[in-house]
Amino acid sequence: MPRDRSKTPALTAELAGWLAGLRSEALPESTRHAARLALLDTMGAALHGRHEFWAETALAWARQGSGPPGDGEGLATVWGEAGPTLRPADAALVNGVAAHAFELDDFIAKLHPGAAVVPAALALAERLGSPGEAIETAVIAGYEVMVRTSRALDPNAARLRGWHLTGVCGPLGAAAAGAVLFGLDEEATAWALGLGATQGSGLFAFNADGAMSKRLHPGRAAHAGVMAAELAAMGFTGPASVLETDDGGFLDAFSDAAKPERLLDGLGGEWAVEQVYFKPYSCCGSLHSYVDAARELRERLGRMPAADETVRAGLPRVVDVQCGFDYEPGTALNGQMSARFTIAAALADGNALPAQYTDERLKDPELVELARRIELVPDAELDSLYPADYPGWVEIAGPGGRVERSETLNPSGAPGHPGREAALLSKYDALAAGAVGGAAAGRLKAVLMELPSHDAAALAAAPAATA
Repeated sequence: MPRDRSKTPALTAELAGWLAGLRSEALPESTRHAARLALLDTMGAALHGRHEFWAETALAWARQGSGPPGDGEGLATVWGEAGPTLRPADAALVNGVAAHAFELDDFIAKLHPGAAVVPAALALAERLGSPGEAIETAVIAGYEVMVRTSRALDPNAARLRGWHLTGVCGPLGAAAAGAVLFGLDEEATAWALGLGATQGSGLFAFNADGAMSKRLHPGRAAHAGVMAAELAAMGFTGPASVLETDDGGFLDAFSDAAKPERLLDGLGGEWAVEQVYFKPYSCCGSLHSYVDAARELRERLGRMPAADETVRAGLPRVVDVQCGFDYEPGTALNGQMSARFTIAAALADGNALPAQYTDERLKDPELVELARRIELVPDAELDSLYPADYPGWVEIAGPGGRVERSETLNPSGAPGHPGREAALLSKYDALAAGAVGGAAAGRLKAVLMELPSHDAAALAAAPAATA
């Protein structure tokens, strides 16, 4: 049944007006600190992922049309390289693909905001020579818009239509970050949002065969957001009522159960960047609670499940659709998206890191056998929680009716989890140092944690690998 439009607010204009009036000095320090951590986590994941085949291929594609590097004016840096060589949109694409290259980037509301927002913000900031405080503000704005648009779509409903929400909502978040950096007024900001929204896309069809398209989605979203902001700054108009309009509006196009009120409720008082989950494990974010549960069971029992024991896991419907497929060895992405394989890896190895998704482990006969005998159980109680929370449970049932069970409401990377920030920093140190060396990783960390004292040029130069 069509919604009654008589009381629909001018959502796009109100959101644009809020973005145009956003000032760094009005932001809570806790929010700015969370933005610095988001930048650190995203860049660490990207430095680790930039030499994966799909990231290298995206870079090769971008270089085909870039021409000679010139003097770097107006260009942006591929993180880890010595200087700017690509147009900002293309640098954002490459860095976004790298950030999402091995399922190590942050998540919330069934999307990955860091891999779309941070590459777009830093590419444009480098072009514009933006100070650190402006970068923080842009990232905060991008997270806010990207997460709110996902929540307004009802992420479960949109996901069940086959959408990957990172690609759908990412261009809006990236465009919002760009609009803030350009200092666009309300009208031009609405154009940027409209131009971002009209480029939203991203199909979950990659799950059928483990295709690389999933890695592309945040990079393409970052690219689209940069383009949207740059065009709007040049006077190129976008639909200024793109979120709420009846014919071709964003909310109705992507969801049958949109909740427009979620776009503006609590705006300016609640901050998405403080609510984001970071990834201690390199698998689908919806599986992290299962990894935590499986690791806890393994530690409790002191071993992996025996052949005569039954392993079960309870899944919300959306996670079952997304991750509950029968496991067959394939690409790393097949394993990272598979509930059965990821739980089996955590039970067998005690972790779900890149080492668990190598060709050798994906095909290991003992691990494959364990994955195939895991029973997935629909759980209506989990349905009522997900994805406002990311819950899950795993149990091992043995002879004689003995059952060992572990369950959690949210995984260990969730906001408020004890030791979260220390674990995030430790993860960054391991990923970045392994990619560019300890000196470069340390420089980048120092710049990011004191970002208001630095600018975009210092940030872009910091992670250049040392000889």
